[in-house]
Amino acid sequence: MSLSTALNIAQNSLLNTQRQTSVVSRNIANVYNNDYARRTAVLSSLAPGAKLIEIRRATDAALFQQNLSALSGWTAQSSVMSGLERLSISVNGVENATSPAKMISQLQEALQLYSSTPSNRTLGENAVEMARQVLGTLNQGTNAVQAFRTDMDGQIGTAVGELNQLLSDFKTVNDAVIKGTNSGRDILDDLDRRDALLKKISEYVPISTIGRANNDLMIVTADGTTLFETIPRHVGFEPTAAYGAATVGNRITVDGVPIFKATGANTSASGSLAAMLQMRDSYATGMQAQLDEVARGLIKAFSETDPNPPNDTLPGLFTWPGAPAMPADGTLINGLAGLITLNALVDPQQGGNPELLRDGINFDVNPNNHGSFNGLLLGFVNALDAPVDFVTVDGTTVSSGLLNYATASISWLEDARKTANGAAETKGALMIRTAEALSNLTSVNEDEEIALMLELERSYAASAKMMQIIDEMLKTLLNVVR
Repeated sequence: MSLSTALNIAQNSLLNTQRQTSVVSRNIANVYNNDYARRTAVLSSLAPGAKLIEIRRATDAALFQQNLSALSGWTAQSSVMSGLERLSISVNGVENATSPAKMISQLQEALQLYSSTPSNRTLGENAVEMARQVLGTLNQGTNAVQAFRTDMDGQIGTAVGELNQLLSDFKTVNDAVIKGTNSGRDILDDLDRRDALLKKISEYVPISTIGRANNDLMIVTADGTTLFETIPRHVGFEPTAAYGAATVGNRITVDGVPIFKATGANTSASGSLAAMLQMRDSYATGMQAQLDEVARGLIKAFSETDPNPPNDTLPGLFTWPGAPAMPADGTLINGLAGLITLNALVDPQQGGNPELLRDGINFDVNPNNHGSFNGLLLGFVNALDAPVDFVTVDGTTVSSGLLNYATASISWLEDARKTANGAAETKGALMIRTAEALSNLTSVNEDEEIALMLELERSYAASAKMMQIIDEMLKTLLNVVR
C-alpha cells in the first residue's frame, strides 16, 4: 500500500468519524424527545477505505400504524369513560345520593308514615316536601343533562377546529418533505414532525396513510374517507349554542361525509370525535329519556280518578303543562322531567292545603272529612310499585314499578361506566404496548449511543495516529531525497 493510499484512507476515516459523531451527538441530544426517531450513519466499503452514503432514520411503518390505531381506540374509550363518570355525578350525585330513585324511596316512606297517622298535618307537609325534593332531582337532572350536551357540543367544536389546524400544519410539513426529497435536502426532521402530527390527528379520528412518490403521504379515515390528499379536506361542524331536551345536535362531516356516533360502553369508536358524538347523542339523551319516563310515572302514580261516572282521571300531586290531560301511556315526552311541577292546591308554599293529599285534590274522596281516612294515601304507596309500561332507552317498552324503573336507571349508567372503565384499561394497555414496541425500534437508547460515541472516539484517535505516522514517514522520505 502506497503512502498516498494510506493517507487517503486515514483522511476518509477522520471524515466518516466526524459525520458519525455528529449523528450520535444529535441522537443523544434527543434522548427525551418522544417524536424523534434515531438516526444511523450507514457506511459503504469503497476502494480505498469507506464512505458514508446515507443517514438512515429508524422506522417501522406497520408498527407505527398499529400504534396510531391503538391511540385512536384508547382516546375514544377515555372520552366515553370520563363522560359517563361526569354524567353519573351530574344527575345522580356522589354515590347516587341525590338520584331520583333515592328521593322516590324517601317519598314512599313519607307517605307510609302519613298513612299511619293521616290526621297529622305535619306528616302531610313532610310528604309534600319530599315530593318537592323528588321534583328537584328531576328538574336539576334535566338541566344537568342538557348542560352536559351543550358542553360536549362545545368540545366537539373545539376539537374540529384543532383537527383542521393539524391538517393545515400537516400540509406544510408534507410539502417540505416532498420539496426536500426532490432537491436532495435532509428531510429527517420533517419526517419526525410529520409522524408527530399523524399521532395527534389519530386522537381525533382513526386514520391510515398511503405513501406516494417523493415521500408524499395521503391520509384516509377508517371508513375510507379522504382526510388529506395534497391539500387537507375540510372537517365541518356547526356548534349549537344551547340544548333543550328536544334539540338534535349537528353532525360532523369530513369532506362532506358524516362521522357517525359510536355504540356501546366498550365503544366502537376510534378517535375522540365519534366518542363525543356518542356521549352527546346516545348516553345523554338516554339519561334524559329515563328522567322523562320517571316524571311520567310519577304523574300517573299520583293521579286521581273521579269515583263518579264518567270516572275521569286527572293529574294530582304532580302535574304538567298538558294538564288536565294525562300524559299518554307508552309515549316518551321529551323534556317532561323539566316540565313536571308540584300541584299548587296541595303545596303550602303556594298557599295550598297538604291535607288534600289525603282527601283528594281534584275529587273529594273523603266527603265526611274523617281524620283516619288513608285509602288514597295507601293507593299512592302501592302505585309506586305497581307495573307500568315504560319506554326504554332503545325505544322498546318494559313493564316495571316506578321505583324499580328509577333504580334500574342508576344500574344502566353504572354498568356502562364499569364496562367503560374496564375497556379503557384494556385499550390503554394495548396503546402502551404498541408504543413501547415502536419506541424500542425507533427511540434513542442513551447507553448505546454513549458506547458508540466512545468507539468513534477510539476510531478517531486511531485515524489521527495513522496520519501522524504517515506524516513522519513522508518527512523521512523527503529528508532522504534531499
